[in-house]
Amino acid sequence: MKAVDSAAAGSKWIKKTLAMACLGASCAGAAMATQAAGVLNLYNWGDYINPEVLERFTAETGVKVNLDTYSSNEEMLAKLQVGATGYDIVFPSVHMQDIMATLDLLEKTNINQSAGFENIDTAHLIAESDPKGEYCLPYGWGTVGIVYNKKAVPELNSWKEFFALPGQGKKIVMLDDMREDIGLALLLDGKSVNSVDPKELKAAQKFLLEQKPNVSAFTYDSIPMVQSGDIAAAQWYVGAMMYVMEDPDTLAYVIPEEGATMYQENMCVLKSAPNKANAKLFLEFFMKPEISAMNTVQQTNGSMNKAAIELLPAEIRDNPSINPSAETKEKLQIFRELGKGTKLYDRIWTKFRTAS
Repeated sequence: MKAVDSAAAGSKWIKKTLAMACLGASCAGAAMATQAAGVLNLYNWGDYINPEVLERFTAETGVKVNLDTYSSNEEMLAKLQVGATGYDIVFPSVHMQDIMATLDLLEKTNINQSAGFENIDTAHLIAESDPKGEYCLPYGWGTVGIVYNKKAVPELNSWKEFFALPGQGKKIVMLDDMREDIGLALLLDGKSVNSVDPKELKAAQKFLLEQKPNVSAFTYDSIPMVQSGDIAAAQWYVGAMMYVMEDPDTLAYVIPEEGATMYQENMCVLKSAPNKANAKLFLEFFMKPEISAMNTVQQTNGSMNKAAIELLPAEIRDNPSINPSAETKEKLQIFRELGKGTKLYDRIWTKFRTAS
């Protein structure tokens, strides 16, 4: 996933498209008949939810929402495993949801029996531990491609071109993310991003070690550097489209022709959640088409809510960088839980990040 800078949330473009997505009166929303009491504690990726969604939920239910953030699946899980308590809802990627299910960390919500679940595209019920949507609600999906500065690089279409930029005196940045970076190396070698074959992983490690001297930084905070032109291009999430739409003369986002990784986060209630009733209320609230659309427009990613998609402005709904063609989708790969293979990835990542 998929961090985005919250400062952009107030841009004129976002305000305009949010208004379009809300469709006037439908966005106003009537207060729920029963006002809920108490609080709701969310633990989410940085800036990965529209603040207005939280404000609307509080206005309609009376439930105060507290938001804490993390930068990776691993950070979130580690914090929970060392005893962090008080969180109600987390937003794991699909493979992390499966890991958390194995660890018995997730509450069975039966959200699939709630009104509004008919809006969810069942093609996105892809968690192996939750094929019917009995535990978690599909939240958002997207790709991890390349965002670049058009003044530094007029056009960029492939990972091959991306990794060739340092040889042309132009700087690149990659994510500081084990699965994304190893997954990209595997993808470019024609292998599965979920491979646990030692030979394939050794080749991926070799590729990354060869590229490391040419990469200026490994970070999630790439956007300001690309905007300023200090960095020509960065491996980043489709949420970059927020900035592209604000400044299309300077920025562009591309799903490379070789393919890319695809992410999907789901909204899950923790078994340890102190506010389970409010948590389920929030899941049901988020299934409202106008609420889901409001979030999608602000995040510039893909929606799994079929009714919400109909409310999206054309700039989002018909944008091939946000909603790619079937041909492009065939080149996307999503991460799966690796089981014991995770140790192989950990060793590769440690050697790679500590190599001088």
